[in-house]
Amino acid sequence: MNRFLRGSFIVWTVWRFGLHEMVLSNFKQPLLRMLAHLLSLGRSHTKPRGERLRLALEGLGPIFVKFGQVMSTRRDLLPEDIAEELAKLQDRVPPFSSDIAVATIERAFGRSVSEIFESFDRVPVASASIAQVHFALLKDKTGTVQEVAVKVLRPNMLPAIEKDLSLMRMMAGWLEKVSADGKRLKPREVVAEFDKHLHDELDLVREAANAAQLRRNMQSLNLVLIPEMYWDYCHPEVIVMERMKGLPISQVDALRSAGVDIPQLAKDGVTIFFTQVFRDGFFHADMHPGNIQVSVEPESLGRYISLDFGIVGTLTEFDKEYLAQNFSAFFRRDYKRVAELHIESGWVPSTTRVDELESAIRSVCEPYFDRPLKEISLGMVLMRLFQTSRRFNVEIQPQLVLLQKTLLNIEGLGRQLDPELDLWNTAKPFLEQWMIDQVGPKRFIQQLREQAPQYAKILPQLPRLMHDYLKQTTASAHERNQLAALLAEQQRTNRLLQAIVYVVIGFVSTLIVLQALERFQQI
Repeated sequence: MNRFLRGSFIVWTVWRFGLHEMVLSNFKQPLLRMLAHLLSLGRSHTKPRGERLRLALEGLGPIFVKFGQVMSTRRDLLPEDIAEELAKLQDRVPPFSSDIAVATIERAFGRSVSEIFESFDRVPVASASIAQVHFALLKDKTGTVQEVAVKVLRPNMLPAIEKDLSLMRMMAGWLEKVSADGKRLKPREVVAEFDKHLHDELDLVREAANAAQLRRNMQSLNLVLIPEMYWDYCHPEVIVMERMKGLPISQVDALRSAGVDIPQLAKDGVTIFFTQVFRDGFFHADMHPGNIQVSVEPESLGRYISLDFGIVGTLTEFDKEYLAQNFSAFFRRDYKRVAELHIESGWVPSTTRVDELESAIRSVCEPYFDRPLKEISLGMVLMRLFQTSRRFNVEIQPQLVLLQKTLLNIEGLGRQLDPELDLWNTAKPFLEQWMIDQVGPKRFIQQLREQAPQYAKILPQLPRLMHDYLKQTTASAHERNQLAALLAEQQRTNRLLQAIVYVVIGFVSTLIVLQALERFQQI
């Protein structure tokens, strides 16, 4: 019954905002287009379709808001006006009761809040669709009082999410069947990707582990601060972490007044992004301004502060190498190599003509080189590339959805910080050095160092392994000789049997002839 009511509410919301017109009228089937017109009789909408879609998703709740945020990165699926409107979606969610937050903390750790913390601020400092954050003072094992942030999961999230995801999967399957582009756009895989990352966000211990991994990875870079987790106070519903102090990255004037070098800050953001993606293959995938602050403390002035690690992206070695080669080829304006990479990776049919794909990619990218960020839009470049990919039947890669989302976040941050930033020239040296590191002697030495423990185990066994191999080789040679002798003997036997058969046949034939002659003489 609950699922039926939820489905009915979704259908009513779709009709209320006229979304059925946007969906059904785009299909090729005449009956569906006719149905869209019938449902729209007597109704008119003054607001643009993108705004109506955004309002509908906000009305359907936080899960649909998050789905809209993910979809805003899929410029291959959406027209530009809708993608731009969905990019405005934010988690404007009222906080839940502090009594519920306290009860959750006490249930998680089996102790009262007053026993765990020296003090606990019952008024949350931040509230989002999945959790909210409170400040507190924690006395650690050494007796030192630390300023901490306590993140508490919203109550009853899992049942609500499962209901909405079930409906999304149903709608994705329906879209795949009735839409001409349904299979290429992989709506069910998009929902599955969203499902995975949403469930990851519901486990706060996973978020803590993500933060710890990013903290280790970025420690040597000295450009970003990531809070330390207090593992004695980490639970799937509650995590306690170091409190970070900084100004939101959107407050550019305040940062400039504090002495932060804004153009350098913009370049550092690009460096952090490309380092996480191409060096580590593990990147913060929710880098909107609400999750990024900047330190104004004297000892760490101008360093980024990353928050909220519920969504991280991962790339395989194949993905990293493929993307790095693509970016590197783009920066060299080697569009032929870009086209070849698409074919080699299997993302376009092997029958695709390289020269045609090369020409299409050139027409998209060439107008955007040698321009500052204020004069270009990565969103526009991605949209045109996706339109080109559609013409060449490019297979959409769901594992890169988060990378697209993060790249657009980086563009947004760059526009706020330094509109004059040349993104291509800032990133080019990094990628070129990365490619050198992948194929040069440094990479060889690194791989040798990584494999050294395994080699150390094998080296003492080499004499025995060599002896066994030679023994096996000798035995194999002996067996081959025996087999050859048997074959030769068999061949001799076959020849002897053939000779005997021929003798018998000749003897019988002679007897028959002699008997015939004898009868002839008697006649």
